[in-house]
Amino acid sequence: MRIIKIIVAFCFVLSSTVFANDHSSAAEAEVLKAVNVYMQARNDRDFKTVVALSSKNGTLDTNSDGSFHKPLAKPSIESWQKSGPSQIQYFYPEVIQIATDVVHVRLYAEGMVGPAGQESDYRTRVTMNWIKEDGSWVLKSAHYSSANYGGVHKTQVSDFDN
Repeated sequence: MRIIKIIVAFCFVLSSTVFANDHSSAAEAEVLKAVNVYMQARNDRDFKTVVALSSKNGTLDTNSDGSFHKPLAKPSIESWQKSGPSQIQYFYPEVIQIATDVVHVRLYAEGMVGPAGQESDYRTRVTMNWIKEDGSWVLKSAHYSSANYGGVHKTQVSDFDN
């Protein structure tokens, strides 16, 4: 009887941890949907949507071009318009809520970047943190790390704009 009580207690402790982490949260589903809209908007060059899905207080980003972390940047339609054209596909997105108003995302991306006739391969791993801001999920930080077996972000003039 004592062993059964121990097993039941152990199962209770284990299940309470799983429920406390809420691995199937509504927040995760909302962020996954927002990530899909954000990524499609980038491909469509719908920068109004990209900016709307970014923190109005700015984002912290690290590109896959080997440069150091970028300073806090307030995204704007104008700054996004300076970016070169790209067609990127996103694969295997994973989301996990790490705090009440924070969801961590990771995914893999590959495609082509650069102006017509000068495109190059692009492969990268992406991690993002999305936060709840004024009732909506928005991107707060992104880290793009190059995949060793393919091309990486090609440095552009707009990378150096303050």
